[in-house]
Amino acid sequence: MSIHVIGVATLALVFIVGTMRPVNIGALALVATFLIGTLAVHESLDKILSGFPPDLFVLLVGVTYLFGLASANGTIEWLIDRAVRLLGDRPLLVPWLIFVFSAVPTTAGALGPAGVAMLAPLCLRLGARYGIDRRMSALMVMHGSCLGNFSPLNGLTIIVRKAAEANGLQVGGAELFFGNAAYNIGLAVVIYLFFGGRTLWRRHRTGTGTGTGTGTGSGTESGAGTETDAGTGAGTGTGATAAGTAPPATGTGTATETAPAPASAPSAVSATALRADQLITLVAVVGVAVGALVFDVEIGFLALVAAAGLHVVFPGRFEQADKRIVWSVVLLICGVVTLVEALQRYGTVEVIGKGIADLGSPLLTALLLCLVAAITSAFASSAGLLGVLIPLAVPFLVQGDIGVTSVITALAISATVVDSTPFSSVGALTLANAPDAERPRLFRVMLTWGLAMAVTAPPLTWLLFTLPSAG
Repeated sequence: MSIHVIGVATLALVFIVGTMRPVNIGALALVATFLIGTLAVHESLDKILSGFPPDLFVLLVGVTYLFGLASANGTIEWLIDRAVRLLGDRPLLVPWLIFVFSAVPTTAGALGPAGVAMLAPLCLRLGARYGIDRRMSALMVMHGSCLGNFSPLNGLTIIVRKAAEANGLQVGGAELFFGNAAYNIGLAVVIYLFFGGRTLWRRHRTGTGTGTGTGTGSGTESGAGTETDAGTGAGTGTGATAAGTAPPATGTGTATETAPAPASAPSAVSATALRADQLITLVAVVGVAVGALVFDVEIGFLALVAAAGLHVVFPGRFEQADKRIVWSVVLLICGVVTLVEALQRYGTVEVIGKGIADLGSPLLTALLLCLVAAITSAFASSAGLLGVLIPLAVPFLVQGDIGVTSVITALAISATVVDSTPFSSVGALTLANAPDAERPRLFRVMLTWGLAMAVTAPPLTWLLFTLPSAG
């Protein structure tokens, strides 16, 4: 049996078993990688482990460690209190503010993981304070980040243009950027309407806004998922959600949400002063953000250095804070990425891509390449995949039957819009910032949404960009 068939079948089996049984999918993926590598390919252990993503491991550990400390000593709660004082009683606008804030770093040139690492903890907590469905907040963070992926300043744009120019093709930067931005704005509208925006609008029109919670400055969200941000309705899931917008949580965990008291006005939020440890934590977080976003220093190690330094200087303020590192998410993401990297090493993606490229019909080939880009990128590097698929599109693009920029725009969107899956670094960082008891439910929502993106983005981008460009 072909190694490509074995690899794809094994990947599918891992997800089926991991969904039906309470076993970490990452652990199953590592076992599968070992079995395929030793029994089918006869690789050495070093070769099998060559696909393990050390950069992603350090990123997840460092960022969740740092923000676990910031949550433990109340620094994040202090920031959210200040944001609440500025925003006032305007829950209708909060999801859109989250979306816009998340788009700023990538539009300014930062790669998605760097921006989301800094903003996801704050945006998710801000949404919870206003009673916004956590699913809406998470998806707004991720697709806001996706909006700026192909700005002229972003590294992904450089990768795409270099891959095209190396094969004698020219890509229109404006069409690429605005096409991707418009697509993600459209998705944001869908997210807003589907995950509680209509309820927020009705409350706004009837004058029964959700209000805001009163800040305590003590960081009440713990690693066990017991978050006490004020919402407006009761539910059986953990974390604050907009009343009537979310069904009861079906994930694991026993923590429950009780009906909170009526939310107070923004002016009632207590203006507590920063303690010394909170001030230094805030400086450390800002320093990590500046180092990563401005000077392009590896954010994972920066966050790890900052977190370890804070823990050493203020051990009494951060007791057991290192346990806030979300090891289950680290295992999940690193295990799946290791298995997918093995399939790429065996040439499975390239074989499928070449088979599609040999079909002869430019329009059909473009559609199928977008489909491969979406499905594969949901579990692998979007940047690396674009570098592989763009050269495969060259033979039919040079014929001039369809527009070069239009096809590459469709490919780029298909490969990056699936970053909302929990297996991308952007998705993993967002998932890691959910309370423990809420995480299984959010994981299923992100996985379902991400797979929906993988199925819908190729035909939609083909219809919107590729088909109109056909001569």
